[in-house]
Amino acid sequence: MTDAPDRSPMEPVRLAQVGVGYWGRNLLRALRALPEADVRWACDRRPDARAAADAPGLQTAEHLEEALRDDAVEAVVVATETPAHYETARMALQAGKHVFVEKPLAQTAEEAAELVRLAEDRDRVLMVGHLLLHHPAYRDVLGRVARGELGDVRYVYSVRVNLGIVRETESAFDSLAPHDLAVALALTGSQPVSVACQGQAFLRPGVDDVAFAVVRFENGALAHLHTSWLDPHKVRRTTVVGSRKMAVVDDMEAAEKVRLYDKGADVTPGTPTTDDGYASFAEAVAVRSGDIVIPRVPSAEPLRLEMLDFVQAVRHGRPSRTDGRQGLAVVQLLDAARRSARSGGSPVDLPR
Repeated sequence: MTDAPDRSPMEPVRLAQVGVGYWGRNLLRALRALPEADVRWACDRRPDARAAADAPGLQTAEHLEEALRDDAVEAVVVATETPAHYETARMALQAGKHVFVEKPLAQTAEEAAELVRLAEDRDRVLMVGHLLLHHPAYRDVLGRVARGELGDVRYVYSVRVNLGIVRETESAFDSLAPHDLAVALALTGSQPVSVACQGQAFLRPGVDDVAFAVVRFENGALAHLHTSWLDPHKVRRTTVVGSRKMAVVDDMEAAEKVRLYDKGADVTPGTPTTDDGYASFAEAVAVRSGDIVIPRVPSAEPLRLEMLDFVQAVRHGRPSRTDGRQGLAVVQLLDAARRSARSGGSPVDLPR
């Protein structure tokens, strides 16, 4: 990947952002706090959003085309509503810009694949906003999995529920599950084979407020996801069950976000399990229940780390932590989950 010809890798990356509404303002704040970033433009169709984002040295525009006419702009951050992700990112890539897209990368797998192809053809960074993969607590557990501390990951289950924010056109699964799907892909390190999903719409016809999904992986691992914005609790928790140890990440905890459990069950290899005086199957299973460890996890804002990863990828011509191909894999899972939900929960196979 090549740097822009008119900028040293040590100079700030010059950016335009599209979408400065509820979440976009958070991205803009994180970017403007980075010495490595120079945000030149904030684009939004809504006058009130542009007015709220206005700041010294920041130009505002209704449409991205105006910012793309500025040759100084090297990269574009897309924080629009999901239906506009594909067209906005495609326009920026075709203009030769590096692109960050808030999750999900696109609405369909075909659109996501096209964005990946454009980025690779033009040698541009394409990064997706899978925020949890930049979260220090999740990075801690991912590191332990990579080092083999938990053994083989047998299954993962996540709960991402609360009361609101209810969306008009995007289901709870489409809105909330991309985070946990990205984490499950990273934790299992395996190709997803199938998805089975069931959901229900209680507030708005055709837009599911709650969904339960199971993803099966090629290596035998499972992931179970519970997403809802119609729940009395606010829960952001992921449990990882490994063959050696188990881990829980609870993002609602103020400080002790990760707990490691030295717990497990192992079958003694080759133990007879007949009725002729040999050990029963239960006797052949060794259950371990050891210490619970709360590791010290460095405190850092995930959003800042995510934006820093993007600008550093652009500056130094290296891959980002959450690149376009990972974004495509998540959109493929979302596509399959929608088809499964429409069929009443029947498993849908994933493309190999």
